[in-house]
Amino acid sequence: MDYIHLNDLEFYGFHGALPEETKLGQIFKVTVTLACDLKKAGETDNLDETVNYAEVFELCKEIVEGKPYLLIEAVAERIASRILERYKEKVSGCRIHLVKPNPPIVGHYTSVAVDITRGIL
Repeated sequence: MDYIHLNDLEFYGFHGALPEETKLGQIFKVTVTLACDLKKAGETDNLDETVNYAEVFELCKEIVEGKPYLLIEAVAERIASRILERYKEKVSGCRIHLVKPNPPIVGHYTSVAVDITRGIL
């Protein structure tokens, strides 16, 4: 199996369970891993034989910067389901790592994150 990785994509969104999160918003970071066969793309140097990661970036942007969700789990799930739906002929599975760097938690920490895998990696 081959993989495409889109690392640390940054978007501004309004997700969270607390009113200030949906009002002020914050940066979210997304890393996407796509499981796919890249042999033909490598041999032919043809964009049509792979997954266009600029399109995947835009898909992630649309979701993270779009409708607010209470949970980052819901955001990650939406990204994964849209990727698998859109690229069902090319992607057998995906992993979404979604980081919320500044949740309103009193204390010292770097971030909170969810990591989901859908399909076959």
